[in-house]
Amino acid sequence: MKKLILMTIATLLLTPAMAESEAEQTARTLCAGCHGPVGISTNDLWPNLAGQKGPYMAKQLRDYRDGNRSDPQMSGLSQTLSDAQIDALSEYYARQPADGG
Repeated sequence: MKKLILMTIATLLLTPAMAESEAEQTARTLCAGCHGPVGISTNDLWPNLAGQKGPYMAKQLRDYRDGNRSDPQMSGLSQTLSDAQIDALSEYYARQPADGG
């Protein structure tokens, strides 16, 4: 029983780190090219993602993915994302400082 409790605690402690790691990797490979490495865009045509509200960003990504919103680049990229990846990515950017600091 003690071993089961320890394994459960370890799983709970590691799960956010694993999810964040996947979100960071997705951000780096799919988003950083336009939105910057920490979600601060250097181009006025693309919005900053750092500090964006998580639920808002998740809705926008789902809208791109599901065809309710259209952009040549965002529509294609978002189609590669599952709901879980969208949620993790949105929360990752929500936790980033909006000033890039």
